[in-house]
Amino acid sequence: MMLINQLAKECQIPIGTIRFYEKSGLITGSRKADVTTNNYIYYDEESIDKIRFIQMAKAVGFTLAEIKEVIDAWYLRSISKAAQLDVLDKKLVQIDEKIAELKAMKQQIAICKQNIIERD
Repeated sequence: MMLINQLAKECQIPIGTIRFYEKSGLITGSRKADVTTNNYIYYDEESIDKIRFIQMAKAVGFTLAEIKEVIDAWYLRSISKAAQLDVLDKKLVQIDEKIAELKAMKQQIAICKQNIIERD
């Protein structure tokens, strides 16, 4: 069990990010039942694993809302392989759509540049 500052150091993220993840329902901490003199929240190894999962998922383009939908099932391996693959396939489709949008924007900018060059 560790306090929030220890968790932040372990995961190399700001304390504010941990608090945000907790408020968002992505991770949870707990108070020690036998300690009534403070309101310290303690985090276990599962919190570290979940934060690393969140970081990995964010790095490949998942939103926090998407992560929230699957984190517990994915982390606990209660989501089937087919469902895991479906989540990833949907994200690939979204990425392909975004790539197409960006290519269209790039093409539009190139046309604008060409129009500027031709005006001279």
